[in-house]
Amino acid sequence: MFLCEKCGCCCRNLDKSDVYAKLDRGDGTCKYLIGNDCSIYKDRPILCRVDECYELYFKNQLSRDEYYRLNKEMCKKLRNTEG
Repeated sequence: MFLCEKCGCCCRNLDKSDVYAKLDRGDGTCKYLIGNDCSIYKDRPILCRVDECYELYFKNQLSRDEYYRLNKEMCKKLRNTEG
């Protein structure tokens, strides 16, 4: 299972990818983010579910460890840009 640090950085940088355009409230932040918490966590889109997204879209392209590594790497980059 992917261990999320729940910093909210991924939810405050949706403007970095067109994939998340429907969730963007207009300033790059997810319209469902309250503080660092997702207000629709149990019903969040599949793209916000790291483990389920891997199973549906990426398991034939890369290993789970590599997928987790890439997610953690991007998380770190997003946190560093927020200062």
